[in-house]
Amino acid sequence: MAEYDPTDEISRIEAQIAALSEAAERCRKFILASKAAIAGGGALLLVTVLGLIAASQVAALGSIAMILGGIVSLGSNVSTLRQTEEAIGAAELLRSDLISRIDLRVVGDAPMKLADAQDE
Repeated sequence: MAEYDPTDEISRIEAQIAALSEAAERCRKFILASKAAIAGGGALLLVTVLGLIAASQVAALGSIAMILGGIVSLGSNVSTLRQTEEAIGAAELLRSDLISRIDLRVVGDAPMKLADAQDE
């Protein structure tokens, strides 16, 4: 009976970790954009209320829409980022468990005859 070799599964998990890391990075970018939208909407609303620009309903509604859209996007992406980071942690734990099952040997433990034969 052949011995179980988890290297293919480890490779699959590493690819999954890479994909999840890319998704987490996209979430971080959307979180930053959401915070910018909230800040921009708040600044526009403040400027409109203080009368520093011509007060118009369009500017007020646009700023409120930016704030609300930013809040919704921020909440959604923070939640997705947490779930993605948990999935990355679980995948890394599984990968380390599979790696620990492999019977690795240190090259220095090889008999000298084998080490000399490999050098040639």
